[in-house]
Amino acid sequence: MLTENEEDGQTIFISPTTPAAPLQALEEVVHFLVMLQGAEPGKRVEIGAEPVTIGRDAKQSLVLADSELSRRHARVSLINGEVMAEDLGSTNGTFVEGQRLATPVRLREGHILRIGSQFLKYERRSRRDVQKAKELDRDLRRASDYVHALLPAPITSGPVRTEWRFVPSTQLAGDAFGYYWLDADTFVFYLLDVSGHGAGSAMHSVAVMNVLRQRALPGVDFTDPSQVFASLNDRYQMADHNGLMFTMWYGVYRPAERKLTYGTAGHHAAYLVPPARHEAQPLGMSALMIGAIPGVTYETEHTTVPPGSVLHVFSDGVFEIVTKDEQRWDLEDFLPRLVDPPIAGTPEPERLYRAVIQAARPGPLNDDFSLLMLTFE
Repeated sequence: MLTENEEDGQTIFISPTTPAAPLQALEEVVHFLVMLQGAEPGKRVEIGAEPVTIGRDAKQSLVLADSELSRRHARVSLINGEVMAEDLGSTNGTFVEGQRLATPVRLREGHILRIGSQFLKYERRSRRDVQKAKELDRDLRRASDYVHALLPAPITSGPVRTEWRFVPSTQLAGDAFGYYWLDADTFVFYLLDVSGHGAGSAMHSVAVMNVLRQRALPGVDFTDPSQVFASLNDRYQMADHNGLMFTMWYGVYRPAERKLTYGTAGHHAAYLVPPARHEAQPLGMSALMIGAIPGVTYETEHTTVPPGSVLHVFSDGVFEIVTKDEQRWDLEDFLPRLVDPPIAGTPEPERLYRAVIQAARPGPLNDDFSLLMLTFE
């Protein structure tokens, strides 16, 4: 409405008071099934007035092409504010938290529903939170795509062959790696892992990777890991980079001498596996991560590499998982997989990734999975 100021004659617009919307309406809680693993990871299905029926039949509200599913397999319903799951007489059963359903059961937030090879998680979220999550996912996907585009192509021939597997987590961490021929007889490679998660950590790793790719560290001998670490440590102190630090494994290989020079900065060891696959030899020493304290002195080590040996350089996201039975893995749980027999037709990085996924509880890994493998002919 309009009113007029009696002193200066100015017209002032005054909006009639609008009653504030109830907080409950603004924060309406909605029930969802989120696919963790299966046909469409990340797919979100709302549980509303109409039950969610699941199966292979086209008449079901959630149709999944899974040979282990019955045509009409299971139903999830919202009844008096509670979410109930029930099996509909399926052949292979419906499972909640690993227990096969004989009667309908009430789902609690975070419960995991398994139907065939499909894993769905029950969660309650406000619509606003869901929208924010979608926007964040888009930002993280863009950052992930950018990081992925900078990773080098595999090398399939020559004295050093490379292959790798990089699977960003849903939060996107700060993993990155690279390699190149410094000259005709010097091959350089590295892997780094920035602290934290999100686009900030990812972009920090990109910045470091670009410095290494362009060899933009003045006065540094890139064949000396200790010099590379010291220069990066001076350049990327956490106080100047939003508290971010990173670990790193850096190697230099000379085929003519079969000599590998390497160093670590807060990173765990890499593992060298000989052709007989009878052991995984750790390469790396304890050292401070980059960015924590200025003026750190780093060490360099050397080893001779037997022909046909394979070096595995990886981030902690490869082995720090929670298993299906809620046990936490550490490095010692993963190492035996390095010497397991190969699988015909399956690249080694993929074999190792599958071994981790099969052991882990359903859903995306909590950290980036970054595994670089180098075969020295």
